[in-house]
Amino acid sequence: MPRTSLNRADVDVRLAPLADVDARVAARFRRTASARQPVHTCYVPAGKVDADTPRNWGDEALTTLDEHAPSAAEFAGIIEVSERRATEVLPRVRDKLRDSPVEDLRIDFEDGYGAPGDEVEDADAERTARVVAEWLRQGAAPGNFGLRVKSFDDPELRARSVRTLDVFLTELLARHGKLPEGFLLTFPKVVDVRQVEAFVEVLELVERTLGLASGSLRFEIQVETTQSIVDSEGRLALPRFIGAGRDRISGLHFGTYDYTAGCGLTAAHQHLAHRACDFARHVMQVSAAGTGIFLSDGSTNVLPVGEAEQVRYGWRTHYGLVRRSLEHGFYQGWDLHPAQLVTRYAAVFAEFRDSAESEAARLAAYVSASGGAVLDEPATARALAASFVRALDNGATDAEEVARMTGVSEPELRELGRV
Repeated sequence: MPRTSLNRADVDVRLAPLADVDARVAARFRRTASARQPVHTCYVPAGKVDADTPRNWGDEALTTLDEHAPSAAEFAGIIEVSERRATEVLPRVRDKLRDSPVEDLRIDFEDGYGAPGDEVEDADAERTARVVAEWLRQGAAPGNFGLRVKSFDDPELRARSVRTLDVFLTELLARHGKLPEGFLLTFPKVVDVRQVEAFVEVLELVERTLGLASGSLRFEIQVETTQSIVDSEGRLALPRFIGAGRDRISGLHFGTYDYTAGCGLTAAHQHLAHRACDFARHVMQVSAAGTGIFLSDGSTNVLPVGEAEQVRYGWRTHYGLVRRSLEHGFYQGWDLHPAQLVTRYAAVFAEFRDSAESEAARLAAYVSASGGAVLDEPATARALAASFVRALDNGATDAEEVARMTGVSEPELRELGRV
């Protein structure tokens, strides 16, 4: 046995306080989420949601694509990619728009809806609950869906926000019998941790009253105020928001225009690529890292509508912003118009394919332990596997292609990407 100088009991006394650190870290940082992250969220005003909304979004996107870019060469010229890449991506985009165009949908009772009056909002809350129940009955519901309720920053809207949620869930449970999987709420314009605490208490009350399992109502926080980044005392706000969420928070969603306006930017400079937005997104990333909370980027109001040149400009703008979000580690974003689905999926699929060959080689080398030009750590290997898992889930590739590229089966890939 080697000789030592330190007394083991003395060492244990000094290390013992770290047990509390271990417990806090284990409780807060889960590394990955168990659910699949959608690539986007579509926001549709509650008054415009009907039984055909998801299908209509896909049909309108396909119609716009057929009218303005029926061939891969034309599409490549618009979004400024190689014709080879467009030829690979475009058939998958069409398949996606035909089969499952909307991955995540919010029935919007906030900014996109306005304040039409209590009678109208009650009616829309009840009606949209019936619409969702019918989607579920027919198996036509998006994988994720839910409500964006009114914010708690306006004293006159708080009770209205809670009432809308109450009316909607009461009707949905009466029609469907249980809380459906994939149901999420969006909580907007948060400026203080006490608003998060109050919202959590409301959700607990709803669960008890309606007989739902504790913790079953989950929500996203919209990061669209400067106070949601830095609070009034100069501290980062999001870590406290996340703590106040008591494991109910599923995502942090950036709000482009409210945030940039709050920073004092003029309309000409209110866009996703502004450096002020980059700062907010970096705070979101470090606040959510390791927690299993998804990050979503915001929207662009430059829509691909109208004359042909405006459609092309809207597509180029949206495609470039989605690619930029992906490069910054934001794998989800908002879409405000059906035609944006074209460039949403084109950008997501092209991003995967631009890096797939090199990432596949690195992943294959890691799995086979055969070495290579890059020596990857286990954490990097998990990230490589996660990239392929996302691509499998969103339609950018398939299991046969992945196995051919990496030599790894889909079950093995999913296990490698798991914590």
